[in-house]
Amino acid sequence: MLNTKFSHTVIKELKYYVYIYSHPITKEVFYVGKGKGNRVFSHLTETIDSQKVNYLLDLDKQRLKPNIEILVHGLEDEKTALRVESSIIDLLGIDNLTNIQNGYKSATYGRMSLEQINSAYDKKEANILEPSILIRINKAFRYSMSDIELYDFTRGRWKLNPDNAKQAKYAFSIYKGTIQEVYEIRDWYIAGSTFNSREDIFNDEDKKNRYEFIGNIANDIIRKKYKYKSVEHYFNQGNSNPIMYLNV
Repeated sequence: MLNTKFSHTVIKELKYYVYIYSHPITKEVFYVGKGKGNRVFSHLTETIDSQKVNYLLDLDKQRLKPNIEILVHGLEDEKTALRVESSIIDLLGIDNLTNIQNGYKSATYGRMSLEQINSAYDKKEANILEPSILIRINKAFRYSMSDIELYDFTRGRWKLNPDNAKQAKYAFSIYKGTIQEVYEIRDWYIAGSTFNSREDIFNDEDKKNRYEFIGNIANDIIRKKYKYKSVEHYFNQGNSNPIMYLNV
């Protein structure tokens, strides 16, 4: 029988903790969470329609119970638990889990390459000479994005001047003032008219005012020249427009 409650003695010793749910046979982790007290058991009685609940219901139909483990405990505060939970989600990959969202401040402090770490804290200014469009994707970005996710969130869907955009040869994917990738633009299209891995939906009227490009990652010379360099100096303080044109 699956345990569904901790004693007061155990709760006192656990403090804050991070836990995982996995398949009882395959051992595949499908959910990562954090909490204290009996939080770890709360998902067993949830009824809201979600991928996690549906996964648990499917196990129940097979007369199986999830494997529940405390990954780390004795954490003194919730923020520490959030950071640990976030790192586990980044490691396993949000697409491999039933979690609804990425971990706490994953975009800022999540899984990063050494190049990304250096670019975030030791900024080197870029001097962009080619006709280009700078595209800030601060709201969507996370360091653990796949190549296709970064491409699709960079290339559209934007409200912009198509005549100016078509003069740009390169598109720069920008997060917090740092170039995350450089794309060579092939052409621009009405938003939603090309294949896209994103799931966000625009109505037909809104699409008329938005555009997306198709292209490919720029050649090695251009990427080495600009990737992970800072473009903060191109944006005036208070400028919230995600789009900027250079040399067009």
